[in-house]
Formats: sequence, C-alpha cells, structure tokens
Amino acid sequence: MLKYIVKRLVLAAVTVYIVATLTFFLMYLVPGGPFLSEKAPSAATLAALEAKYGLDQPVIVQYKNYMLRLLQGDLGTSLKQRGKEINDIIFTRLPASAKIGSLAVVVALVCGVVFGSVAALNRGKTLDNIIVFFSTCGIAVPGFVVCTVLMFLLGEKLRLLPTFGLNTPGSYIMPVLALAFYPMSYISRLMRSCMLDVLGQDYMRTAKAKGLSQTKALFKHALRNAILPVVTYLGPMLAYALTGSFVVETILTIPGLGASFVTSITARDYPLIMGTTIFLAFLIVTMNVVVDIVYKLVDPRINLR
Repeated sequence: MLKYIVKRLVLAAVTVYIVATLTFFLMYLVPGGPFLSEKAPSAATLAALEAKYGLDQPVIVQYKNYMLRLLQGDLGTSLKQRGKEINDIIFTRLPASAKIGSLAVVVALVCGVVFGSVAALNRGKTLDNIIVFFSTCGIAVPGFVVCTVLMFLLGEKLRLLPTFGLNTPGSYIMPVLALAFYPMSYISRLMRSCMLDVLGQDYMRTAKAKGLSQTKALFKHALRNAILPVVTYLGPMLAYALTGSFVVETILTIPGLGASFVTSITARDYPLIMGTTIFLAFLIVTMNVVVDIVYKLVDPRINLR
C-alpha cells in the first residue's frame, strides 16, 4: 500500500501543477485587468502599478516567478486587498466555508444513505416513489434555485431563518440545506440502486434462510457492500463542500472562500484567483487519495496497485 500511496501523491502533485499552469495562462486571456475601473487611472499610474506587482513583465517570466514562489509556499499578495497575503485571506475565509461544508457533508451522507436504503427496502411502494421523485429533483435543479427557494420560503414568507451572514446558529441551517441538497439526492439514488443490487445477491438469501433478521442482515451484510460507491463519491463531495459553494455563499452573503473566489474573478485579482484555484485542486486530489485508502479499509478484498 505504501508504494501505491507514494504513486498517488506524485500524481497529485503533477495534477496540481497542471491545474496551476492552465489557470495561470487562461487567466491572462480574459479581457480587462485588475487596475481598470469606471474611472480609469492615468497611463503613468497604470504603468507604476503594473511595475510594482510585476505585471509589466512578459507572461512567461511572470509564470516562472510565480512557480518559484509557489514552491516556497508563497501564493503572493492580493492586488485588490492591498497588503493582504493570499495565504492569510484563504485561511481567514476557510473556517466559515469549512463549518458549512462539514455540516452539509454529514447531513448529505446520513440522509442520503438512510433515504436510499429505505427506498430500496420499499421498492415500488409510495415511499419509494416519493424519495425517488425528490432525489431526482435535487439532482436536476441547480443550486442557486434551491438557495433562492429556501430564502423565499424560510426567510421571506415564514421568517424562520436569517437570509444572510453567519451571525447566529440558525444562520447555518439555510446554507447547509442548500449545500447538502444535491449530494444528498445523488447519494440517495446511488444508495438505492446499490442496495437493490446487494439485496438480490446469494449471500443475502443465505442470510435470510439462516433466520437472520432483516435489520441484522441489512446492517451486517447489505449496507457494508452497498455503501462502497458512496465512499468513492465522498472524496470530491467533501472537497467541494469544505471549500463552500460559490453560489450559496454569494447569494447568502457568507464571508467564505467561495464568495472570495467569485469576487476575485470579477475584480481580476490574479493572485487570489490562482491561490484559491490551487488550494481547491490540492484539496480535491488529497481527498481522492484519502478516499482510496478508506476504500481499502472498508473492503479488504480491494487490491490497490
């Protein structure tokens, strides 16, 4: 397993490098610049600002300098938030996104596994149809629609929850529900199909023939085998949720990493765009490696090569 882990870590480093390189060059193809606004600065001021941040150099030279700083763990300084390091911005914004993302992962995983298992055990019945209907809607409906509906119903009409910020414990309910709705629906559908496949296996019929209760057979045999595809999906879902949904954070005015990334794009804050993209890529590939290892622990029959 050690050889496999080392191999995956090397591939993860290569993946992050490719993402950083593509992001860097594609970023400069976007029209506009970080210092352009409605009141455009003079040519002398613009030249001085570009010289200060090294933007007057050829793109390939900027790329080389950035990669050398990146190897030292330096993501640069924000062009818009003057004097603020990108590392500080990321780790200041990350806790809000991490709290929402962690809660969303727990809600999506628990509810998705339960709903999928219940639907499989009640195949063809009314309860199964209801769960399938809502899980299909959750996969098909975009996140911003879910967030807007929750704001309208829970915030404006019923006035049960605040519609912006994270000032109270109740402020977490709406973003967590909005962020968890899609992965919960996906896990429900995935768990239902896997559970139906497992329930039809010979070892399940043998367990029933031996007199094992349905509950014990479900938790001891069926659930452990049916949940393996869910474990695979857990990696990218966890990375996505921990960094926060860009749409959810922007709509609900949450000071998280996702909202900061959206702001950096509109403001052409190149170092912040690069820093958040690299951090997200690093998180995703790391989670995928961790999930592969957990996959082996859940099912020892799997051979990692």
